[in-house]
Amino acid sequence: MELIIISGLSGAGKSRASAILEDMDFYCVDNMPVSMMPKFAELCLATGGRYERVALVTDVRALKTVNELFVTLDEMREMGCEYRIMFIEAEVDTIVKRYKENRRRHPLGMAGRGLEDTVKKEIEMLTPIREAANDIIDTTELTLNKLQNRLSKRFFSGQQDKAININIKSFGYKYGLPIDADLVFDVRFMPNPFYVPTLQGKTGLDAPVREFVFDHTQSNEFFKSLCNMMDFLLPYYIEEGKHYLVVCIGCTGGKHRSVAIAEALAEHLGEQEYQVDCTHRDVEKG
Repeated sequence: MELIIISGLSGAGKSRASAILEDMDFYCVDNMPVSMMPKFAELCLATGGRYERVALVTDVRALKTVNELFVTLDEMREMGCEYRIMFIEAEVDTIVKRYKENRRRHPLGMAGRGLEDTVKKEIEMLTPIREAANDIIDTTELTLNKLQNRLSKRFFSGQQDKAININIKSFGYKYGLPIDADLVFDVRFMPNPFYVPTLQGKTGLDAPVREFVFDHTQSNEFFKSLCNMMDFLLPYYIEEGKHYLVVCIGCTGGKHRSVAIAEALAEHLGEQEYQVDCTHRDVEKG
């Protein structure tokens, strides 16, 4: 199990980091009491791989003392649960500005103590955790996209260039456009297998239909251009922090041409080690 302990300064971006890791298929829990961590880790280990990637967020709200966290982490390591500590921080002026903008109360806020002094007090309290951290991320100058890129590079171990989940979906225009589409391609210009008696009852999942579709020049030229476009776009989508992409291929009924092209595109992207699912919304209709 890959376990990340997210700690750091209040207002520095721990919750944002957790949300990004959740998009990367980590199971994330925010503000878990330190005393509950060993039991939670034990339950995760007992699932036999169901929770392979876990991130736990802890901050001053969950700590009685900093030493409490280290005692708990030692206990978890004795259980055979290895972990990494990721510490999120930002400059004092930046954190003060963020609190003033959102008007939230700092968890260490006390009457008679200014916000700047409160932040400095928290920095002092959490210094031992920062010193023990495996990864330290300063969010002072980081936009959300830059933070996503930083975490993607760190936790995809050289595979950050493929860190996107792609759903290729075929559909029939007669049943309406998919509401979750990011990209839509209309393949109704291709010769229609529906008008071939021996193919009418088959679908694009059947080899004869696929052979018919790709036996025409316009189909092959379109598919080549589609693959080139996807190869061009995907790295830029990933760079901008997009983790999910729904690509919809439509024909009239959603049974023949769109299914064949969707399957071929999924195969093309899968060969490049992207995470691809291929679904056919309307293949069983009509």
